[in-house]
Amino acid sequence: MRKHPVDGPVLLRDPGDKRTGDGSGVVGDFVGNRRHHGGTFQAVYAVSREELDVWAADLGRDLPAGAFGENLTTEGLDVDAALVGEIWQVGPVVRLKVTGPRIPCRTFASAMGVRGWVPKFTRRGRTGAYLQVLTPGEVAAGDSITVEHRPEHSITVPLLFAALTTDRSLMPRLLEAGDDLPSDTRAEVERYVAKHQVEHGTQHTESP
Repeated sequence: MRKHPVDGPVLLRDPGDKRTGDGSGVVGDFVGNRRHHGGTFQAVYAVSREELDVWAADLGRDLPAGAFGENLTTEGLDVDAALVGEIWQVGPVVRLKVTGPRIPCRTFASAMGVRGWVPKFTRRGRTGAYLQVLTPGEVAAGDSITVEHRPEHSITVPLLFAALTTDRSLMPRLLEAGDDLPSDTRAEVERYVAKHQVEHGTQHTESP
């Protein structure tokens, strides 16, 4: 899971379908569990250097770039303030779209070697962000990252994470994001909302 900094440019591209495509959007990167990771909407995983530093202080150990399995470590950009659907330009060519949060799993916990890591990480709620590659090209360490577009809705990556994990009451709000939600996430939200409406309607009709 751990990634290591590389010298020179790397190519970012759309890896295609999660199960049948190339896995990672970073050429040369490897995705082990393609059932849950990789594919178009999880092509790149970004974590800020500042967030790694917070965890390093909390854990009392160094966390180098790539320690969370991210293949893009930012500096000076609050990844966890990003809106779903936000578009970044990285370097002169590459454009990336924010698609959602990282959901912590046992593989992540095992790599970190911290007891209770998944609930600890979940409580903090600052997961970093998955990104879709809109415009492929090469990026290198030191390239600038510019926020090219911010949607008009208010659905941030942490809000989406909370709705999917700890506070399902937030699910209806996610529909504000519309097509900025990845298709699989939007389908999950729509199923939840439809089921909730049916259950609520049933309760209402049965009340005296």
